[in-house]
Amino acid sequence: MAYVAPIHRASSVRHALKLSFLAPDQDCLVVAKANRLEFYTQGADGLSLQHTKAVYGKVTMLEKLRPASSPTDHLFVGTDRFTYFTLAWNAATKQLQTEKTFESVADNAARESQTGERVHVDPSGRFMTLEVYEGIITVIPLVQGRGKKRKHESDAVQLGEPVPARIQEMFVRSSAFLRPQNTDKAKLAILYEDGQSRANLRIRELSFDRGDSIELYDGEKYKGEIEIGASHLVPIDAPTYGLLILGETSIGYYSEETSEILVHPLEEATIFVAWAQIDGRRFVIGDDYGRLYLLMLIVNEDDQVENWKLDVIGQTSRASVLIYLDAGYIFVGSHQGDSQVIRIGEKSSDTVQTFSNIAPILDFTIMDMGNRSGEGQTSEYSSGQSRIVTGSGAFQDGSLRSVRSGVGLEDLGVLGEMEHISSLFSLKSIGPSDFVDTLLVTFVNESRIFQFDAHGEVEELEEFAGLTLAETTLAAANVSQGRIIQVTNRRVQITDLDGGMVVAEWQPPGGHTITAASTNDSHVLLSLGGVTLVALNIYEGLKVIMEKTFGADSQVACIALPPTTSSICFVGFWQNSKLSICSVDTLEALTSLQISESSVPRSLLLTQIFPDQPPTLFAAMADGNIVTYTFKVSACELSGRKSIVMGSRQPSLRAVPRGNGLFNVFATCEHPSLIYGSEGRLVYSAVTAEKATTVCPFDSEAYPGSIAIATSDDLRIALVDTEHTTHVQTLKVDETVRRITYSPSLKAFGLGTIKRTLKGGEESLLSHFKLVDEILFKELDTYPLNEEELVESVMRCELPDGAGGFAERFVVGTAYLDDQNATAGRGRILILEVTEDKQLKVVAEIAVKGGCRCLSMCEGKIVAALIKTVVIYKVEYSTASTPNLVKAATYRCSTAPIDMTVNGSLITIADLMKSVVVVEYKQGQTGLSDTLTEVARHFQTTWSTAVAEIDQNTYLESDAEGNLAVLYRDPNGVTDEDKKRLNVSSEMLLGEMVNRIRRIDVATATDAIVIPRAFMATVEGSLYLFALISPDYQNLLMTLQSNLAELVSSPGNIPFAKYRAFKNAVRQADEPYRFVDGDLVERFLDLDEELQMQAIEGLHVDLEAIRAMVEVLRRLH
Repeated sequence: MAYVAPIHRASSVRHALKLSFLAPDQDCLVVAKANRLEFYTQGADGLSLQHTKAVYGKVTMLEKLRPASSPTDHLFVGTDRFTYFTLAWNAATKQLQTEKTFESVADNAARESQTGERVHVDPSGRFMTLEVYEGIITVIPLVQGRGKKRKHESDAVQLGEPVPARIQEMFVRSSAFLRPQNTDKAKLAILYEDGQSRANLRIRELSFDRGDSIELYDGEKYKGEIEIGASHLVPIDAPTYGLLILGETSIGYYSEETSEILVHPLEEATIFVAWAQIDGRRFVIGDDYGRLYLLMLIVNEDDQVENWKLDVIGQTSRASVLIYLDAGYIFVGSHQGDSQVIRIGEKSSDTVQTFSNIAPILDFTIMDMGNRSGEGQTSEYSSGQSRIVTGSGAFQDGSLRSVRSGVGLEDLGVLGEMEHISSLFSLKSIGPSDFVDTLLVTFVNESRIFQFDAHGEVEELEEFAGLTLAETTLAAANVSQGRIIQVTNRRVQITDLDGGMVVAEWQPPGGHTITAASTNDSHVLLSLGGVTLVALNIYEGLKVIMEKTFGADSQVACIALPPTTSSICFVGFWQNSKLSICSVDTLEALTSLQISESSVPRSLLLTQIFPDQPPTLFAAMADGNIVTYTFKVSACELSGRKSIVMGSRQPSLRAVPRGNGLFNVFATCEHPSLIYGSEGRLVYSAVTAEKATTVCPFDSEAYPGSIAIATSDDLRIALVDTEHTTHVQTLKVDETVRRITYSPSLKAFGLGTIKRTLKGGEESLLSHFKLVDEILFKELDTYPLNEEELVESVMRCELPDGAGGFAERFVVGTAYLDDQNATAGRGRILILEVTEDKQLKVVAEIAVKGGCRCLSMCEGKIVAALIKTVVIYKVEYSTASTPNLVKAATYRCSTAPIDMTVNGSLITIADLMKSVVVVEYKQGQTGLSDTLTEVARHFQTTWSTAVAEIDQNTYLESDAEGNLAVLYRDPNGVTDEDKKRLNVSSEMLLGEMVNRIRRIDVATATDAIVIPRAFMATVEGSLYLFALISPDYQNLLMTLQSNLAELVSSPGNIPFAKYRAFKNAVRQADEPYRFVDGDLVERFLDLDEELQMQAIEGLHVDLEAIRAMVEVLRRLH
């Protein structure tokens, strides 16, 4: 059974719309990203997200409607499953509500539109048209009959039932309603392509006929010639009316009065892809190369168009949709680049806001996949220590994107290189100040003081407020009456800020060393050598309240005081991993418990994580675990024990203010993490501060809300996010990064790129293989391919070096654009080495008869998937420095190999049309030739896109229609046919086409709920984690998913089972088969307790256990 959950949600924008949705007098921008709707409002700082909601289906169309008595617009949404519905905003619940749903307008006998789905609303408000299938326009009346409405019907019922109308125009490029001019009939303009690939324009009329029936009349066809490259129709408002026809070499104006087209050529040919109207005479237009144009109509005194003026006003991402917001601001929604908000001026524009987009992901590689050990389950991606580096975008929007999960850290400045920092403390030099301005830095045998001014300038001080700097500081803090308390390994002292006079001092008797200290407003608690505890009263000049010595069988491991004045303290002991709550006055245990059976507590911290709840006690264990308890102050007891593995060594804990009296906890270990409260639960999230050794809050005037971070090398000031997010870093390449591979030894990426250039209206493509540094993303060297040759595949591997050893090499597979002009073959395989000065050098190449789609290694030999054949190549040396590629074995595919994965001698091939086949490589014995033999096949028609082996004899396959299938082979089957058949063990509709699947191997505990096996990247910019469910949890998760599907509603009331059911051109299932959707299961934590209780009915597991299980699943990513 399989589990899939999103790591990074879809970021591609294909559809957007402006409407008054959230409030009557406020414009709202709704953006569709795959199956999610996001609602933004515009403010002084740009667009801000107000609401987001998942839809059970990929959004394919958006339109706005305004019912007669509604103060706000309604949103019409169409999905790829041919379901359509309208949404309204419920201001009371702050949620979307479904007003009307159309079950389906699917027509199994019709062919889906090849030019995309379209929706239009008649400007007079009578009709809506849907273009989903070729040759069919579905008309939805927006009023009952001729504007009449029955008494008991709500406004939502004004949408009538869909009426399909057949038309002759099959390949429609664009369509639009003409603006009405005193006529009862709505006019729909259709730009279409005929059988000779010529562009034609027809104006059809739409009206009610004989009561409530709808008639779509043939109308008139423009008899003149239209540019062959015409692509868009742009309706023009009053008083000009008519249409603009955007072409590749010209722009034409169609006059509704004369039925003639006025055409003027463009100065430079281009391909227009999107447009938006500013007002009656001005439009913005985007082209395929990212250029943004301002088009202005030039009209005469009679408001007739005479000409137009077109100016380039800027460069943006390649637009999928353009929306004019207001006051010169334009939203550029992009599929293959970052979406942007642009402010346009006179012949210029500038970018004021950018929304990161990693779509489409053509390829990716995984970095920093370390191994962590412990008794709990960990995920290497969610640890923040692994990065997924993607090849994203296309052409001028092409880039490398580094995607990492965790809590973000923004460096504000570095104080300098310092080693062996043991602790940090922030202090105020002026007692009543709202900000700290002084940083006390502790080393092994000294302390140093750094003071900051209001502008962030820093100065190291030789002395400060009488503090002892020649000793290591264990604790320091501001206390009342403008004083500072400092605890070193030899003394405790209170000094005045003014003058630095020592007000009070205490030294341990007998020359004992202070090994641990904790302070709050009223007390100091000290541990002397782990043997003696001493409690001092700050208000009474460090008067000893109590001193207690423990025996050899009860050594103190750690101590802590509550952050505010209290009569209790916490003491951790080495023996039996005991934790005691003691009275400060007597140091006698009020209550004790055993934290762990296998480790000891080494650090304690009590802090307020949740509002209106008791504080939480954190205990950092010597083995890398963190144990937490809820501390009930009135009863003086600990309850609700929980534990999580943070690493393999003791974490150090520090409270970081979050605001409103709440705190986060920063845990520094080999995997630094931020612990925070969210939805009543503790969340552990990695921080992107890999070398942090200790931290402290540093809320200064120059750096408000910041923290000071000591690493093994330096000291820096940084801002830390309060919660976990996905962080994306971008390296602009300005070329399509089609293939990517990573070399750990070189600490560099190998990139296969495609660059597009436009000269004199002629487009040309040039491909390169680039070597790029992993840290600075600096280009180290580039190897250009031949003209008309494109990179198809890239691989890093170890190959024979001719001297009996192996050397690292990059292997590049290519294909020629024009097969007929390829003299030696239709592609090449190149072997490149990287010299000591990081330069690329070709050591071998071979021409092949087909483009080399993918590459892999099998038993030290190169496996190349050509257009119709999979070939094994041996690397042999004719001389010590001249390697040659020698063909060893071949296998003929059913159609064409798309992807492949290798494990041992088994090669799994994803075929273009015939799903998956497994072949076995055998070396020839006693002079016989090597062979590739088919051992198993999936006997179904599937348009495969990627494949990966996720377990022994188990494979994950994706197809072009957005489905996922887990296939397994039974080599011990009863019959030969059983052994050779790949069977389906799980399948579901993901809803996005997967471009690449990469296997991962993560060490998990024996009792892990799921075992992560692969990452998947999609065309829409999503990254998914795929995992196999442990047998003990399969029924539990499947039942929980089924229960949640009944309880969790979605916009449009679309059933979850129908949404996730496998569907392709051959068959359609009723529900997902043995697949668990992590996105749905994790929504369990968002439900109120009453619904949670309903969701676990029949599971025979208590609520807290289910919550804990879902939290573990959420932490996977």
